[in-house]
Amino acid sequence: MIRIKVCGTTSVHDAVLSAEAGADALGFIFAPISKRLVTPQVAREAGLSVGPLVARLGVFLHQGLDDVLRTAEAARVSAVQLHGPLSRAFIEHVAGYYPVLRVVSPADLAVQAGVWSGVPGVTVMLDAPEPGGGVPLDWAALRPHFPRGAWLAGGLGPANVAAAIRELKPAVVDAVSRLEAVPGVKDADAVQAFVAAVRAAEHHPETESYPQ
Repeated sequence: MIRIKVCGTTSVHDAVLSAEAGADALGFIFAPISKRLVTPQVAREAGLSVGPLVARLGVFLHQGLDDVLRTAEAARVSAVQLHGPLSRAFIEHVAGYYPVLRVVSPADLAVQAGVWSGVPGVTVMLDAPEPGGGVPLDWAALRPHFPRGAWLAGGLGPANVAAAIRELKPAVVDAVSRLEAVPGVKDADAVQAFVAAVRAAEHHPETESYPQ
């Protein structure tokens, strides 16, 4: 079964909304530059509100090792999502504490998929060069390099997620901007439509995407 991650969660209300719609995982962004920044305290409360069956991922960009580990512990996340230029030692150190999603851009996919293939605790996640920007990727062009078991983000929403699933067959699909009323606030109808589109694509791969 394809799992669904709803990222950019900034409140308990939106965490519950996404979980009740059928999300398997929530993303909490701790990068200071993000317009979807959330505090570890709110993330922890939101995680507790949805129960242990929903994964909680802490999202980090341009943050030091101590900051990542302290924030992840305070927020009680279940995994860590790492963006940006990082050393292998940094990523493997974090993987000693949490499962890691190593986020890569389309230009780096072929190399990075090989680097992290089979490394314990590290999974590749493909995202747009500007995460959260709502711009879809060229899935057909990326298909030869997309590794089995990888996660997919980058401009996904109810209208196009089925096409992305048909092309790349990701283990997890991740959406942010196309599920929002405004940055940081979820649109309940869009979240529900996204989950429905993923489930329809799973059971009927030839089904067209949901309309906008």
